[in-house]
Amino acid sequence: MTAVLERTTRTTPIPRAAALGIVLAALATVVWSGSFVTSRALHDSVPPVQQAFWRWLVALVAVAPFGARQAWRQRKAIRRHGGFVLLASLLGVAVYNTLVNQAGLTTPAANMGMIMAASPVLMAVSERVGGVRLGARRVVGLLTACGGVVFLVGGGAGLSPGDLWMIAAACCFGSYSALLRRRPAELGGGAFLFTTFLFGTALLLPAQAVSLTVQGGFTPTPGTVLPLLYVGVASSAVAFFAWNKAIALVGAARAGAVYHLQPVCVALLSWAVLGERVGPAQVLCMALILGGVVLGAAA
Repeated sequence: MTAVLERTTRTTPIPRAAALGIVLAALATVVWSGSFVTSRALHDSVPPVQQAFWRWLVALVAVAPFGARQAWRQRKAIRRHGGFVLLASLLGVAVYNTLVNQAGLTTPAANMGMIMAASPVLMAVSERVGGVRLGARRVVGLLTACGGVVFLVGGGAGLSPGDLWMIAAACCFGSYSALLRRRPAELGGGAFLFTTFLFGTALLLPAQAVSLTVQGGFTPTPGTVLPLLYVGVASSAVAFFAWNKAIALVGAARAGAVYHLQPVCVALLSWAVLGERVGPAQVLCMALILGGVVLGAAA
């Protein structure tokens, strides 16, 4: 009976829970926006794989005080659902962030954020395939926001290699977010977070060894260490916890509508921190994206 009530609560959230889910999705989105800027800022000083490895190692240390004990208590459940946890670790931790860092080598942070805004479309499609009814208003919101992304990419000088890496990252993150909706109820949030960070870091170890051998390490300075601490603690531990909870409360499609705010935040941050130009086309795209977010999140 309890399991039925929990499932009902997760699929048809009451207004207060829905509002909390939207707030948590917005928090994760704003914090993640900074990670695109840091990835771009570190592109010439820390290799992509090493950025990813140190990010998740820092994140693992950050969540260990509350996640490790919970993971140990739920170790039997983790073993039962080992395949699910491993797939989530691969998509959301090891592969996704490495692709983002690779994209940061050749494409501006603003483009990175705007291309990533297409990932909620995949989240919505996955939920629809799973039997969740999206509603006309949410579909219109998603299409409006996605139209802003398409206009930005199509109105530029064509796709760069970094843009292609970001498209792959968007597909990866969309798949991860859709997968979260199927997280077994017996896996607690802290245990799931700690375990995926642990598995993801372990999956990156071979690539980290190759990167150190071929590219060498980086010089620890405030300009490299502080951004890695930010993405490890804020963009990983805090933001992933908020995002996972948001999806549990409102679902991937509605959280994905809020995620469309990310390109607006990234564009503003990249302009303020990196000096990247924001032109009229980007402003128009932001207006479309914001309009889509309002429609999609309120549906």
